[in-house]
Amino acid sequence: MEIEEKKIKGIFEVFPKVFEDNRGFFLETYNEKRYIQFLNNGSFVQDNFSASNKGVLRGLHFQTPPNSQGKLVQVIAGSVLDVVLDLRKNSTTYGQHLKVILSAQKRNQLWIPEGFAHGFLALEDNTIFSYKCTNYYNPQSEETILWNDRSLNIDWQIKNPIISPKDKEGVLFEDFYSPF
Repeated sequence: MEIEEKKIKGIFEVFPKVFEDNRGFFLETYNEKRYIQFLNNGSFVQDNFSASNKGVLRGLHFQTPPNSQGKLVQVIAGSVLDVVLDLRKNSTTYGQHLKVILSAQKRNQLWIPEGFAHGFLALEDNTIFSYKCTNYYNPQSEETILWNDRSLNIDWQIKNPIISPKDKEGVLFEDFYSPF
């Protein structure tokens, strides 16, 4: 397994070791002994899958403390433009974002600790997205930063994505007070 810390501290891209032969392939998507080095002793309590067609944008979502979540995300089928936004007010990268292409072909993962908003754009039809969470989903703790807030300058590489009513009503970053 290869681990690459990204330009925003705490974010790691993971490339699991893949064993391929004429039958197909095998890889470990999670092994606590290997992942603990960057998970900060986090344990996972919930796994989620979503299916999206090309052009679906989900985000920028997060949960507030004490229900905040760390997430280990990956794509099972298709590909996404994955975006994380640093909400940690004492961080030198507060308000900055990072983009990573996650794909079934690359088989890469992204570790997103608590204190980040997260979203993704499906780049292919029938994209299956998977994420392991360190805390349970709590609808009263969920918040959304507006995906197209001009002050964040996120190039989603799409003009008219398919988004949910909830995501259309996200808050502007300038109106957001970080609990992290």
